[in-house]
Amino acid sequence: MIPLCSPKQARLPTSLALGSFDGLHAGHLRVIEKITQRCLGVPTVVSFWPHPREVLYGETRLRLDLPSEKNSLLEKLGVEQLVLIPFDKSLASLSAETFVKTILLETLQARTIAVGANFRFGRNREGDTQTLKALANQEGVEVSIVPILEDETGRMSSSRIRASLSDGNLFKAKNLMGRAYRFRGRVVAGKGLGHKIGWPTANLQIDGRKFLPGLGVYAAWAIINNEEEKFAAVMNLGPQPTVDPTSPSGVEVHLIGKEIDLLGCELTIEPVKRLRTQKRFENLEDLSNQILLDVTKAKSLLQ
Repeated sequence: MIPLCSPKQARLPTSLALGSFDGLHAGHLRVIEKITQRCLGVPTVVSFWPHPREVLYGETRLRLDLPSEKNSLLEKLGVEQLVLIPFDKSLASLSAETFVKTILLETLQARTIAVGANFRFGRNREGDTQTLKALANQEGVEVSIVPILEDETGRMSSSRIRASLSDGNLFKAKNLMGRAYRFRGRVVAGKGLGHKIGWPTANLQIDGRKFLPGLGVYAAWAIINNEEEKFAAVMNLGPQPTVDPTSPSGVEVHLIGKEIDLLGCELTIEPVKRLRTQKRFENLEDLSNQILLDVTKAKSLLQ
């Protein structure tokens, strides 16, 4: 897997694509192509971590792709390293000129730079693509400014992907991303109630920085410990309105027709379709009957 590193650990010189690239949609791929097709240095994607708005405004910014997930995706595109620039108030105070000269040109030794047309940087977002181009060109560094990609609905964006996932529309999210949305988590011990009512579930511990779809019950594929085999599954995302209405939101996965001890395993989940929203049942028997319907429908969808 390509390395995930700080600017001081990067292999030099670099041909770098600069941006968040969250979701890695088709617009992002066009920017990245600029550094892999014309390679005057190590093909490098450069992003900020954490997101600037988290530091400047205290906002929570969940990611479609965590850095560890993004690495494997970037490797397939010909990128050789992912560099995360630690974003703090000190970095935010740098002028656009200082940022380009000290971070991009001196520390990362950029030989070519590619950005999207809406890229902004520097103190109070004072720098834009023309600022970047002028500063880099002074040092003989070529800058590619890639136009924003649009489809029949509007511009390609991570926000549209998030909106689709929030609506439980995995089909639309997949079309926007050009690949299936996935997340992963470690299986931890639960209360064992699912097993008692005949539907054992794996309880997943998910990285709190990962963006998850809207609450509900989904037909999904499950992959165990990054193996190739996919298992048909039903996933419940949310609290437990029947068993414990005050419980926090969680992820429970039932492998259809399989009895496997998953405790401690890492599961990768690929939700395919939301079957229904969550609801509260009068008793556990009604809940079990509904799960049977969910499993039957999921099994049919995933065949």
